[in-house]
Amino acid sequence: MASDGSDLFSVAGSPDAAGSDLFLPLAVRMRPQNLQEVAGQRDALRPGSPLRRLIEGQGGPAGALSAILWGPPGTGKTTLAHLVAHSADRRFVELSAVTAGVKDVRSVMDQATRERNLYGRQTVLFLDEIHRFTKAQQDALLPGVENRLVILVAATTENPSFSIIAPLLSRSVLVTLTSLDDDDVRGVVERALLDDRGLAGEFTLAQEGMEHVVRMAGGDARRALTTLEAAAGVADDDRAAGAEDATVQITLGHVEQAVAQAAVRYDRAGDQHYDVASAFIKSMRGSDVDAALHYLARQLEAGEDPRFIARRIVISASEDVGLGDPTALQTAVAALHAVAQIGMPEARIILAQAVVHNALAPKSNAAYNGINAAIADVRAGKGGAVPAHLRGSGYAGAARLGHGKGYRYSHDEPAGVGAQQYLPDDLLAEDVDYYRPSGRGWEERLGSRWAELRRIIRGR
Repeated sequence: MASDGSDLFSVAGSPDAAGSDLFLPLAVRMRPQNLQEVAGQRDALRPGSPLRRLIEGQGGPAGALSAILWGPPGTGKTTLAHLVAHSADRRFVELSAVTAGVKDVRSVMDQATRERNLYGRQTVLFLDEIHRFTKAQQDALLPGVENRLVILVAATTENPSFSIIAPLLSRSVLVTLTSLDDDDVRGVVERALLDDRGLAGEFTLAQEGMEHVVRMAGGDARRALTTLEAAAGVADDDRAAGAEDATVQITLGHVEQAVAQAAVRYDRAGDQHYDVASAFIKSMRGSDVDAALHYLARQLEAGEDPRFIARRIVISASEDVGLGDPTALQTAVAALHAVAQIGMPEARIILAQAVVHNALAPKSNAAYNGINAAIADVRAGKGGAVPAHLRGSGYAGAARLGHGKGYRYSHDEPAGVGAQQYLPDDLLAEDVDYYRPSGRGWEERLGSRWAELRRIIRGR
């Protein structure tokens, strides 16, 4: 990703603002000023890619597509937006969806029109956290994007398929950004230690300290630089008297001190929210009770809405446990209602009970797989007309059409079930088999029953 790792905008990112840069955070000062300084995102910035062509100004105004940058924090979304604007001498305007509204968007469009008509200059609108814009606010962007009055570079940490309206998505290039790997983060830190915009060689970083910074960064360049800056401050405070001009070494102890002083990070609107929630679900699915309780605790301690957690447990009880233990869903639904009535801190006990039940229960995703397979067939156009004997016969003229004729009432059958066609002709010919019991837990008994019922129903 961007080697600066910063998603903060500052007009002081240029060399002529060196004096004011000293007061900016290290992550902002180290923002890349050209493609050569960008670390990571090799796929998104490969030669000929839409984002690279946009940054390099290839194709002229007609080829200047808008872009939606989707990725976790610290992957350089703002950095790339700056490069799009400055490398082709375009005008750069930044808005944050947290504070901006339709009025601000229209104002930018008016200014962009003047810039184009008077100076022939394109405007790049960088919209941070676009997922926070309502549908109406996103609609306001459409005319400007459609007519290429502005080049929209929008940043989001949430899946654009769910958070951005389809018309805007169809008019933009979607660029997926990923967290940096350890080597990229290490390169970012090394450059910050030596670069005049960074620590300018005044500090060195011990190998153990470097590895700790990289490990704590978790692929987030901004976090790595913030940790480095804090550790440098701790080391500077420990500098021996009379050694002001000496190079100061940042040790592992300094880094640990700096990290200990930082708040535990859990962005309820960003990547940590989804990462921890994902690990929580997967731990229950994997039957690791300890891990599931750990991720439950992390969410609760970070102030996550317990109702959000309860909804995830209900989904897991049906998707992952299913008929392996039908009572898991009952426990989860009861927990959902109880949490809404009781609230924290007692809700933690109810949630923990439901989590333990899900984690320890026999697992089956047979029902989940069954409905997905059936939906896939329907979307593929399979499934002919409903057999005549199954069609509704409770209205005038139905008998004349043969609806309901030959239907066998199941309760009149000796075993409560008899041979009869229920599937449309084409699916019966394929002998579809959507539900396949897992053979685990309670569902083990369903396997032999469904096999016998299927044999009777299909006349075998």
